[in-house]
Amino acid sequence: MAYTLTKAERLSGKTAVSALIRKGRWGVAAPLRYCFLPGNGCGHSRILLAVPKKLFKRAVKRNLLKRRLREAYRTQKDLLPAAAGVDLLLSYSSSEIMPSAALRESVAAVLRQVASRAAADASNPALHLSDGESE
Repeated sequence: MAYTLTKAERLSGKTAVSALIRKGRWGVAAPLRYCFLPGNGCGHSRILLAVPKKLFKRAVKRNLLKRRLREAYRTQKDLLPAAAGVDLLLSYSSSEIMPSAALRESVAAVLRQVASRAAADASNPALHLSDGESE
């Protein structure tokens, strides 16, 4: 698998992001909070990174953490099922700047949790039906 992160693999657009936040499933793997929504219809997974300004006032620190998160995801994205196409939001939630190795382990834990939960959801499609929806 190529260790690249193309523009198509980045989640963008108001409708896609709001659908992820509204319909997605949330979880925590310290220092990350994550939200994922399987079955994006793109044939590949997409990622959105967030480092709150409330925790880090300086853009340099926020950019450092986003760069580290992006690199950790890029090198481990094969942990997600490729065919499913999962939209994923990673939000940094610690007030301390974690080293790259610790962030890499956290991202790996998130990707493993998302893969297992997405597989469980795929085997039980009734979990995704909201009020008024039917197959």
